Amino acid sequence: MPGHWEGDLIAGARNTYIATLVKRSSRFVMLVRVRGKDTESVVGTLSKQILRLPKVMMDTLTWDQGTEMADHKKFTIATDVKVYFCDPKSPWQRGTSENTNRLLRQYLPKGTDLWPHSQYDLDLIALKLNSRPRKTLAYRTPADTLASTVALTG
Repeated sequence: MPGHWEGDLIAGARNTYIATLVKRSSRFVMLVRVRGKDTESVVGTLSKQILRLPKVMMDTLTWDQGTEMADHKKFTIATDVKVYFCDPKSPWQRGTSENTNRLLRQYLPKGTDLWPHSQYDLDLIALKLNSRPRKTLAYRTPADTLASTVALTG
């Protein structure tokens, strides 16, 4: 079913963060540079990013229990996207996001400062991931899978 995404923050050195958004069915990735882990920074930045997408692209977002989405109601009002939360200490409930974060660490190693990466840099990394064939998609790419989903719903 189109429109269901998982989200998370990956942390770097010196309290730097990047939000990851992954579409469940297509594995399509969006990376968003955020100023901090606080709810105001995360919700504000993600809201702006989501509003750039066609409405049919995002219906729900599943997040972990982190405080960065404490203002989830504000996010839902701004974007019309429902937010759901996983049970505490249950990363398997966002398996697509966890697997994607593991792939991202090839480009953004643990312990490195993430702030030098501009949004443009993050978009290039997302493009590489979205152009990478996946076994779970019968060796199609997330970009191909997303394009066919949009064509069917569009």
